[in-house]
Amino acid sequence: MSRFNAGKYQVYQKGTEAEFQAFSPTPLFQDYDFKDKSTLLLLEEANRLLGEMNAYSRLIPDVDYFIKMHVNREAVTSSRIEGTRTEIDEALLPKEEIDPERRDDWQEVQNYIMAMNFATEELKKLPVSVRLLKNAHKILLASVRGEHKLPGEIRDSQNWIGGSSIRTAHFVPPHKNDIPELLSDWEKFWHDSSLHIPVLIKIALLHYQFETIHPFLDGNGRVGRMFITLQLIERGFLDKPVLYLSDYFEQFRQSYYDSLDRVRTKNDWEGWVRFFLEGVIQTSKKGKKKFEDIITLRTHYDTKLISLGRKIPNSKRLLLAMFSQPFMSVSDVQKVLGVTYKSANDLVADLVSVGILSEKTGYSRNRLFELKDYVTIFRK
Repeated sequence: MSRFNAGKYQVYQKGTEAEFQAFSPTPLFQDYDFKDKSTLLLLEEANRLLGEMNAYSRLIPDVDYFIKMHVNREAVTSSRIEGTRTEIDEALLPKEEIDPERRDDWQEVQNYIMAMNFATEELKKLPVSVRLLKNAHKILLASVRGEHKLPGEIRDSQNWIGGSSIRTAHFVPPHKNDIPELLSDWEKFWHDSSLHIPVLIKIALLHYQFETIHPFLDGNGRVGRMFITLQLIERGFLDKPVLYLSDYFEQFRQSYYDSLDRVRTKNDWEGWVRFFLEGVIQTSKKGKKKFEDIITLRTHYDTKLISLGRKIPNSKRLLLAMFSQPFMSVSDVQKVLGVTYKSANDLVADLVSVGILSEKTGYSRNRLFELKDYVTIFRK
């Protein structure tokens, strides 16, 4: 293998009014020698903390009820990086409770949730692959503002990032004719176990390459960030989809873009990898803290439920359901528990009185009640 080279710009339609330059990335099968040995220390720390966070996810009873909130949080944040303005509270509400002018943003977040859930389930029978990328992308862009941008299909025209035209663009991804070969290289690099490249390093390089290829007309950032989690699951670093880097990428958005740019302009793949590993470290710490907070909160809830006597069993059933859907109307409670409307209403009133539920005002169709302290954990 030769020394790392990110690629170069090539001229297309030369000598015509339509002449433009597009970046042609070098395939991923290259030599990756660390110049800065501190990168290895970051890798060690990232692996350790990721393992600790995954261990916490195994400790929590009924952890699948909490996964939905992690996915919701990721959907909101990853979509926000692309300009969507839905908050986590809105993402958890039914469509009819969303202001009409905000429903497009809300639907994009819902599509992300559906795409992530679909891809996680598909991973049980289909490996990380171009096929899985396309299937997830098809769901992501269905019936939203990007529905006319070839959902589930590789782009058949040139795109660009930044600027009002291809000539003023900040970055121009590779020509459409190069995409099939580049994606084939992307998939082979991931599955080639003979390379002896640490998994987190591989994922960082693959994320860079995917965002550089920009194979879709829309949704590349969201799909690329989604697949970081899927790759961690496939390699056994995560049992469940509980680590997402979008919070970190949003917090340091300019550094995120700059680090990717420096790979292309200065061949600084190691700088990008260090930025990525710092993200894994910070996000793992936050994820572990969330799990600790959930464990503490459940104990706190159990203490508060003691005063409810014979209503404790139904209260616990309701709370378990609300860990995945923390906003409910009395009618929702009635359906979850299979009780009369009066019994559901009385139980909600009791849970409000002991400080577990609170009414979320301002919703016209039904009074909504919120598991507020729980939602607050995911707002952080």
